[in-house]
Amino acid sequence: MATKTLGRRKLGVTSSHRRALLRNMATSLFKHERIETTVAKAKELRPFAEKLITHAKKGEHFMVRPQIQDKDAYHKLFDVLAPRYAQRPGGYTRILRLEPRLGDNAKRGLIMLV
Repeated sequence: MATKTLGRRKLGVTSSHRRALLRNMATSLFKHERIETTVAKAKELRPFAEKLITHAKKGEHFMVRPQIQDKDAYHKLFDVLAPRYAQRPGGYTRILRLEPRLGDNAKRGLIMLV
């Protein structure tokens, strides 16, 4: 069982590293609309990314700007993704499980926008 902090996974890194990791993964998810990572990281990314999409749907730039530093991803979130999900009440991402990683047999997953 994974070590948890307040219901969240630690992912084996410090809190500042974890925050940066989620921000960078969310940026990549918004730019490419799918990323391949470990299942644990994908499960942590899901609520983080979905909250950002919800804030973008509401037009809350002040909530999204500190989290998404990349201009292209930021504009895509507000100009493309938010209108796409305007009528959807939630559940913007999907996690598909892939074969284990060859080097260390870690569980891999593909997180994508639906």
